[in-house]
Amino acid sequence: MPGTELFGAEERKEVNDVLETGILFRYNHENQRNNIWKARDFEAEVRKVTGAEYAHAVSSGSTAVACALAAAGVGAGDEVIIPPFTYVASNEAVLFCGALPVFAEIDETLCLSAEGIRKAITPKTKAVLLVHMCGQMARMDEIMKVVQEHNLILVEDAGQAFGASFQGKAVGLFGKTGCYSFDFFKIATCGEGGVMVTQDKQCYLYADSYSDHGHDHIGGNRGMESHPILGFNYRIGEINAAIGLAQTRRVPMIVKKNNEHKLYLTKALSAFPGISFAALPDPAGDSGTFLNMFFEDTAMAGKVVKQFNADGVTGFNYWYTNMYHFINQWDHLKGLKTAAKLPIHLLGAPQDYQKMSLAKSQEVVGRLVSFGIRVTWTKDELDSLVAKITKSVKAVQIA
Repeated sequence: MPGTELFGAEERKEVNDVLETGILFRYNHENQRNNIWKARDFEAEVRKVTGAEYAHAVSSGSTAVACALAAAGVGAGDEVIIPPFTYVASNEAVLFCGALPVFAEIDETLCLSAEGIRKAITPKTKAVLLVHMCGQMARMDEIMKVVQEHNLILVEDAGQAFGASFQGKAVGLFGKTGCYSFDFFKIATCGEGGVMVTQDKQCYLYADSYSDHGHDHIGGNRGMESHPILGFNYRIGEINAAIGLAQTRRVPMIVKKNNEHKLYLTKALSAFPGISFAALPDPAGDSGTFLNMFFEDTAMAGKVVKQFNADGVTGFNYWYTNMYHFINQWDHLKGLKTAAKLPIHLLGAPQDYQKMSLAKSQEVVGRLVSFGIRVTWTKDELDSLVAKITKSVKAVQIA
């Protein structure tokens, strides 16, 4: 968790700026805030890092996905292709905007594949929600060909991949809209926060209003502002934005250091039999937040994970059994268990979620074990991790 490793004077300074004014709300109160606008500054810093024309900060990565979908025009009854390997918020955002999830295969990039998307397209397909998983990036050249060929809307959930790029372009900017997460576990954190990005001014204006009860934010009297569309409350507060501002300034340095550590680990482990690594379509664009290792099959990965636990190895995720990141454990989604009726209950699901066959995704995620990269690691700590990993894997191989 690089962001949370680096809390310091910069974050305290930005937060204290807000506390000294007493204005925790991101809008209005011009006469009291002493020109302190942390949400605006946070958005500007995100634009600087990504090259986005527009950035809009909201309360979480999840609400950033909701805003990205709504601003792109995805809504009730639209079929949306999504991956089975993602944080469950991606699926929730699709369901709660009234759309209908269609699951498609991922590949060794850990993201949707062009082939997987193509096979999942139906006459009712409106959009693709592409998730850039584990700090990596999808094969954007191949995916954009399919999206353009079928005239689909592309929305990018780059919640785990802030700082990543493909051929020099930030992930999140290939689609009509995109978004990043700044929760406690990301490369940069607000505590809770997210940012929607776009190159389309109208999409930005929609998100700006949609996330604040329809306000157009024109004029100095909030109660007399116009409301061009309906919206809800997904606002970020100034304190969260202040933390995000300081954290985002650190991202270029974090990405550089992450990749140095990831390269060191990869070189040290690549010679060890039985370990390979997730595919990186553009290694120069990696955010370096995870070391994504493959073992020969699901059975071997399971044995290694069991050995890691027995040996006290920490800092890894085995996504195949994770309750919130892989479809195998999403019984509540498969059964459409909700507190209240959703459009999908009336319209019907486009797939039988209980009986889907996603063999490639099962194989890829079954073999995958990911270690979070720490920006503060020393060489001794890197060497110690390599020794622990190889010791556990060797114990499994000779058993």
